[in-house]
Amino acid sequence: MKYDFHTHSKYSADGYVKPRELVKAAVKKGLDGIAVTDHGTIKGALEAKKYETNKIKVIIGSEILTNIGEVIGLFLMDEVVSYDFYDVVEDIKSQNGVVVLPHPFDGVRGTSTHPDQKLSRYVDSVEVFNSRCVRNDYNDLAQKYAKKNHLNTIAGSDAHFKNEVGNAGVSTERSDIREAVIKGDLTVFGRRSNILNPVTTKLLKIWRRA
Repeated sequence: MKYDFHTHSKYSADGYVKPRELVKAAVKKGLDGIAVTDHGTIKGALEAKKYETNKIKVIIGSEILTNIGEVIGLFLMDEVVSYDFYDVVEDIKSQNGVVVLPHPFDGVRGTSTHPDQKLSRYVDSVEVFNSRCVRNDYNDLAQKYAKKNHLNTIAGSDAHFKNEVGNAGVSTERSDIREAVIKGDLTVFGRRSNILNPVTTKLLKIWRRA
């Protein structure tokens, strides 16, 4: 099975794609599933979930901004409304969810975490390949951090547009994707997104604010 664990719909402030179109794009790319991880909400994931079929599964997630950077919660049931990192982790865990650090060490994004060893005890998985990292060493640093602290790894495209879906993700032989994530029985794959995609996202966000 192949899953992209980091995608955004129109429910993100910098998103554009309708949830239904996101699911259709995943099917077209030959994926077995996607995690919809909109900024600060599970609305997009809940809507996308309606379009699940026997060909495509949707994981409900959210990318939450905390006081030390962004965190992704996977397999959620409710909104995560906290801002404090430790409260966010507690909220995700209380939902039996999985705590992921997306694009850590990314020096371009001001919302990225720069975790130390102490922080690792609160994390389940590290995103070691994000297609929108403009420099390879950001993903390399994430990989080294995960290995040093014995954390599971995961990957995602960070897609904000349909053409990005499936640019990165994981493959597994397990039929239970949640179990595969928890046990770390995954193989990461990915390629970098065209630089025009993140640039367009920034312009879209500025336009909406204006």
